[in-house]
Amino acid sequence: MSKKVKIIVAEDNRNLCQILQDFIQREDNFELVGVAYNGLEAWELIQKQDPDLVIMDLVMPNLDGLEVLERINNRTSVPRPKIIMLTAFGHETLTHQAMVMGVDYFILKPFDLEILGKRIRTLTQDMEVSAPQASQPCTSVAPVGRGVNINVEVTNMMHQLGIPAHVKGYQYIRDAILMVIEDVSLLGAVTKELYPAIAKKYNTAPSRVERGIRHAIELAWERGHMETLKRIFGYSMNIERQKPTNSEFIALLADKLRVMSKVG
Repeated sequence: MSKKVKIIVAEDNRNLCQILQDFIQREDNFELVGVAYNGLEAWELIQKQDPDLVIMDLVMPNLDGLEVLERINNRTSVPRPKIIMLTAFGHETLTHQAMVMGVDYFILKPFDLEILGKRIRTLTQDMEVSAPQASQPCTSVAPVGRGVNINVEVTNMMHQLGIPAHVKGYQYIRDAILMVIEDVSLLGAVTKELYPAIAKKYNTAPSRVERGIRHAIELAWERGHMETLKRIFGYSMNIERQKPTNSEFIALLADKLRVMSKVG
């Protein structure tokens, strides 16, 4: 018998908090046992509820995510909950600190709720099933799991987004996604490491890589299907008005594909 995963949400953005609440309450196997709008409330709830998993923003009032994480790590009397940390661009130093302190997963804002759900299940699958998990058929067209061909999946996603294969930015984005899947820390060094590495491969300048990626994203927004874009880029981006930055675009697609390679 599977039991419900007890989850606490700690996020000072009340709109995002409500979205997360609604999402968790819709899922049969998840149970929301507390919501906190600052780090101190989060810590009090964690002590009171002993959740299986905490979804926590890195930057919060009173106590930030790192301070809450430190208190969790210092408490040895009960099992440590799994931690999913929500982070944003510009917080690379804090993200690195949290990584050292043992966060189980990072999710970069803006994110897709479907990815969040998959990550929760991946982290808690040992408590959700009583026997070792056998490989199960997946509902998507392509097989998903550790046997998935990421190269093929990247190509499929680029095709869905309407990015033509003949433009230079297509290859640049493809390579960037594959590199970030291998090493997520590259997201904190897009201009210093990621663009130069791709530029070296294609014997061009990093600035041309950046412009090529930008052009390909522009094409995706001009030619792509709005419903596909909404499905991939989730709730937090008003895609009719707002295009993602190069870094956001690469991060979101890499995150989606990284989950596909781990789940199933």
